[in-house]
Amino acid sequence: MEMKLWVSLIVVSAITTTALGDFGGALVKGFYKESCPLAEEIVKHNVEVAVLKDPRMAASLLRLQFHDCFVLGCDASVLLDTHGDILSEKQATPNVNSLRGFEVIDYIKYLLEEACPLTVSCSDIITMAARDSVFLRGGPWWEVYLGRRDSLKASFAGANQYIPAPNTSLEGLIINFKQQGLDIQDLIALSGAHTIGKARCVSFKQRINQPNMLQTFYVDEFKRHSTFRRILRSQCKDSSRDNELSPLDIQTPAYFDNHYYINLLKGRGLLISDNVLVSEDHEGEVFRKVWEYAVDQELFFADFVESMLKMGNINVLTGIEGEIRENCRFVNL
Repeated sequence: MEMKLWVSLIVVSAITTTALGDFGGALVKGFYKESCPLAEEIVKHNVEVAVLKDPRMAASLLRLQFHDCFVLGCDASVLLDTHGDILSEKQATPNVNSLRGFEVIDYIKYLLEEACPLTVSCSDIITMAARDSVFLRGGPWWEVYLGRRDSLKASFAGANQYIPAPNTSLEGLIINFKQQGLDIQDLIALSGAHTIGKARCVSFKQRINQPNMLQTFYVDEFKRHSTFRRILRSQCKDSSRDNELSPLDIQTPAYFDNHYYINLLKGRGLLISDNVLVSEDHEGEVFRKVWEYAVDQELFFADFVESMLKMGNINVLTGIEGEIRENCRFVNL
């Protein structure tokens, strides 16, 4: 049934320009229709296999696109290993021992090189894999714009500077997203990616240990916040458990849905950077949008897709910029 649904959704539309590069290139729908017609199907099939083997991989591949696009742009710089003058972004604080999915991308790239040598960019593979991961967990499907090329460099310093920390304030998140050309609605919608995946204790220990931390605007009459924190504290009771994992969405951790926002309203967001969406904007635009997404999943899905497409255009390389890497871990010789 799922395969039939997927096939029915793969409808290549007319080419539509969405982002122009400095040299006149453009991201378009159906970019590989002629040059590598099975590209999207190869990516989709292998993402499905990877997620079946490891359900957490869906969230990891989605996160990979965030961590790529927020540093230099959506150019697969995050995939580069340390080599020569390149210091890998994988070693930066937000990524080390945390970012996953590199081997999945490697294998997909290997298959695409067999089918269509030096044709499909690593950055486009990341984009397609993120979309397919969302769909495979029950989220929306959308046509991605393709035609990105791959960076010739990485930015270790940029990864440390531009990827938000799990304890970032709301003001800090707004500034961070604005630096990427994303607005407040994009911040709220893209935060919904935390409806799947897990985080390590080290990422949320500050939240559960901080004294008198009221997470929502109303009195915790039924001790919901303190009970939730007590559960987390028992799981992460000492530094030996820093790498223990807890679901970002405690209600429906395996499904891409709107329960992330429902959890926030109950004081059950896992990270400080999740909870600030309600705890630091009681009456404003952010809080209202959280409520809207909590009661209307279709609205969340629509806005999430729009923001993912917008994020996927950050500082893309097109036309004759960059290159199509043969191996996603290294620039071509």
